[in-house]
Amino acid sequence: MDEVFKALADPSRRELLDSLNARNGQTLHELCGGLDMTRQSVSKHLAVLAEANLVTTVRRGREKLHYLNAAPISDITERWISRYDQARVQSLADLKKALEGTPMDRPEFVYTTYIRTTPERLWQALTDPAFSRRYLGHALESDWQAGSAYVWDQDGLKIAHPDQVILESEPYRRLSFTFHTFIPELTAVTGVSQDILTRAAGEPRSKVTFDIEPHGEQVKLTVVHDGFEPGSIVLELISGGWPVKLSDLKTMLERSPDGSEQPAGTPVTV
Repeated sequence: MDEVFKALADPSRRELLDSLNARNGQTLHELCGGLDMTRQSVSKHLAVLAEANLVTTVRRGREKLHYLNAAPISDITERWISRYDQARVQSLADLKKALEGTPMDRPEFVYTTYIRTTPERLWQALTDPAFSRRYLGHALESDWQAGSAYVWDQDGLKIAHPDQVILESEPYRRLSFTFHTFIPELTAVTGVSQDILTRAAGEPRSKVTFDIEPHGEQVKLTVVHDGFEPGSIVLELISGGWPVKLSDLKTMLERSPDGSEQPAGTPVTV
């Protein structure tokens, strides 16, 4: 937590976060153009923010895009600040809300978290239906081979579709698949209205990618959910859901590595 508070204490770094909050997914050149700072200063401040995990990056061709990352703020709010008077830390709560609800000009969702586990246990949590039900609220059933289909299963509702496929599968390193299909029956298990489901079903199918990297005694997990059109209703739905689900994944693995403990507050999922 020390790195997070140190990073937030500097007004220039807060200005960088404000810039990303206004327009996420910027390159270094774009960030420099919008701020009264030298390129060298921006680079140094971004390095501090990245070390605190407040900013994460994604390569797109020759470009390196910078994104706000809600994970550290979620950890502070849910695991530490709850012991104290919430009114005294309202500014951090507002920042958490801003980070998780940021409109994205580049239509994709990027989230990075560090988990005290192993790549093998994390892979099992992602691919074993018995695990995924605990933190996702639903299961994905597949043989997890590239090109294979998968079945989405929640509370007895099973969704299968030829376009629900595994795109990449490198055990303990990378997993990518197309997002599930939106069908009217989802209203009964998620509470999402028929109007929203109809709009979601009309959008191009998006893609989810999990990148797993060993990081000392931890594992760095980066989740990229992309393939959205501007104004996507699906992007709006998943931007609020993923941070909660990944926080529950982290809690499950760190508190109960064998996955036996049910995390509190299993979220409604879409």
